[in-house]
Amino acid sequence: MINYGRQYIDNTDIKEVTKVLKSDYLTQGPLVKKFEKELSKKFKSKYASVVSNGSAALFLIGKILKWKKGDLVAVPPITFISSVNSIEHCGASPLFVDISLRNYCMDPIKLEEALKKDKKKKIKAAIVTDYGGQPAEWEKFVILRNKYNIKLINDCCHSMGSAIKKNEGYASKFADFVSLSFHPVKAITTGEGGAILLNNKKHDNEIKLLRSHGISRKKDIFWKYTVSSLGYNFRLPDLNCALGISQLKKIDKFVKKRKEVSRIYDNFFKDKEKFIIPKKNNNKTSSYHLYPLLVNFNKIKKTKDKVIKEFYRHGIKLQVHYIPVNLQPYYIKKYGIKKNNFKNSLFFFDRVISLPIYYDLTNKDLNHVQKICKKIFNI
Repeated sequence: MINYGRQYIDNTDIKEVTKVLKSDYLTQGPLVKKFEKELSKKFKSKYASVVSNGSAALFLIGKILKWKKGDLVAVPPITFISSVNSIEHCGASPLFVDISLRNYCMDPIKLEEALKKDKKKKIKAAIVTDYGGQPAEWEKFVILRNKYNIKLINDCCHSMGSAIKKNEGYASKFADFVSLSFHPVKAITTGEGGAILLNNKKHDNEIKLLRSHGISRKKDIFWKYTVSSLGYNFRLPDLNCALGISQLKKIDKFVKKRKEVSRIYDNFFKDKEKFIIPKKNNNKTSSYHLYPLLVNFNKIKKTKDKVIKEFYRHGIKLQVHYIPVNLQPYYIKKYGIKKNNFKNSLFFFDRVISLPIYYDLTNKDLNHVQKICKKIFNI
């Protein structure tokens, strides 16, 4: 089965994890700090805290910022559910802001419209997803942050290896907090895992405290510790960090291969009546985490569900990124939905499918995908 995405593990990765299995520390050892140091160096942040997954990263950011009942946090409908769930878990409420069809990220124009209406200053932050690896319009979001005094969180789980003006550290430059995910389909993997990048030492210390039960230890008395806040067990073990350190060394070649696959798809889906391929921006470089193809299903006279089933019968497992979060029963029941406010998100969802794109996708695999596309889409 050719999946839409998958991890790539080589002998070097296996060797590094095996070393940890033979060492004294499987968790809470030296590789945690080493991985954090490598992440900070690669993505140009002052501080990094690794955690158990990307969802934990977003939740901890909300706890650090003290989101509470009555607070609103702007978030796009086209994102993974954890981006929105993290807001709910902190007691705040999501404010859904439509995407831009220029890049499928939150539209800064729509966000400012919401901020202008927010007379009681309930909007405390915006979680902006760099969808599919394409950086959002961060320069515009920074202007809004400064003008309306909100916090910016870059949900950067799709965009490790992306760049703005060739700067791979753009996320930490523009956002107050950056959340990463190391799930197997992401640019690099630790199995499960995540991280928070930031430039504020106080907040970094708070995150490191909260991720480990709220426990602080005395350096000179190894057995003694104090608990000054209610924390959690969101630690990332050395086993996972060893894999992350090894994977991070390969991220550039991973992104390069994804770019090559994307270029092949771009050249293949040239029929503008049937398809819309991901847009490019001269100043922004995508990490090509996804290849979201918009299909005019009316033109090909097939439903999305039928197309996905046909691909599956031919050994290709597509995916849809994403069903808009505000269309999920939990969020409809709690907040309702005004579809006119989310025309771009609904247009996108009606048409999008994610094609296979990952490092060890072979030429044989790609040829098979193109062959089946010709058959199903009548190319």
